[in-house]
Amino acid sequence: MPGKSRAELIRGYFSAYQANNKAAVAAVLADDFTFTSPYDDAIDRATYFERCWPDSPAFSSIVIERICEDEDAAFVLYRCETADGKTFRNTELHLFHDDRLRAVEVYFGASYRDGVFVAQKPSS
Repeated sequence: MPGKSRAELIRGYFSAYQANNKAAVAAVLADDFTFTSPYDDAIDRATYFERCWPDSPAFSSIVIERICEDEDAAFVLYRCETADGKTFRNTELHLFHDDRLRAVEVYFGASYRDGVFVAQKPSS
């Protein structure tokens, strides 16, 4: 019986993240999982949960706009609205080993509040 498609795994991951279901996310992450973003350089699984996991649901919505699969990798374009009304779009590269998520690389997009562009602080 074939495993789930990368798109199905990604949709489950995002659904669990929006629901603040840490156990469901932990179940799909490989033991050697790494997370990279403009703020994090290949942090490990434990550090990911410390830094990136909210104490309460942070997003009122996460809408996946596109998933492009290529063997053990997939790019995801998504739009989020935070609990305080900020919206943004990001792209992520998800790398898999079998049915487990081995790495995520996040690329940030622009942010908006009430439809108005919100400039981010420049990096140093």
